[in-house]
Amino acid sequence: MKSVTSVPPPPPRRAVFLSDVHLGSRHCHAAELATFLEGLRCERLYLVGDIIDLWYLAQRRASWSAAHNRVVEALHALRHAGTTIVYVPGNHDRPARRFCGLALPAMQVRRRTIHTTADGRRLLVVHGDDYDGITHFGSLQEKFGDWLYYRILSGNKWLNRARQKLGLRYWSLSEFLKRRSSAAERYIERFVQAGFDDVRRRGLDGIVCGHIHRAALIQRDGLIYANDGDWVESLTALVEEPDGTLRLLSHRGEVLAELAPARREATVAAPEPVLSEAA
Repeated sequence: MKSVTSVPPPPPRRAVFLSDVHLGSRHCHAAELATFLEGLRCERLYLVGDIIDLWYLAQRRASWSAAHNRVVEALHALRHAGTTIVYVPGNHDRPARRFCGLALPAMQVRRRTIHTTADGRRLLVVHGDDYDGITHFGSLQEKFGDWLYYRILSGNKWLNRARQKLGLRYWSLSEFLKRRSSAAERYIERFVQAGFDDVRRRGLDGIVCGHIHRAALIQRDGLIYANDGDWVESLTALVEEPDGTLRLLSHRGEVLAELAPARREATVAAPEPVLSEAA
């Protein structure tokens, strides 16, 4: 009888960033997120805002299923397995900001923080709604766009239910339409530039954020812009591997974008992640 050689599991990711889950909203893809979290091993997990949609719940339109409970249970399991959880509240879970600066039993809560990668790059971690004053113009067109966006999300949900029954993979109707809107693309570029300007002023190497529901991982003029996406449209997360490689992943684990580690002297030891208020 041949002996079976077990394959050791891959090393845990050094850090994982996810945001815009919107638990409690009917647009949240909680089942996909729960499956992603249940297969996750990481040293540090950043929840970069809009995790529980308190704004939606306040409208008495709560939608909470067994899949939402699975997400909460998976987070608890990660915490018990030794993962450090850092929570950076966003605009839809704004009330949690009153706990910023505290180390609660299950997580650390920060208004914003700095993550230092294995190769020494210092990244600002912030939800991104701080830039609304720069990127939003408050026009009637934008208000109509918000109303239309939620209608499109509803269509996206029903479309993918049909695709699932046909054995087809997830496909984002809302993302498809936004990429064909010049107004949406101009807004996203204003947001990206606001993030670059912020980290340049702070003397940092890049930014990790969410908020606009557009996953991205790019480098411009030596600075990193990483948007970990969301779990109502793109179903994505950002991860840092043990060597400092940054990868944008789909909910199935596919690599959508990648940035290699920065070059550094071999004699320099990789620093541990650093948390700060970075106000």
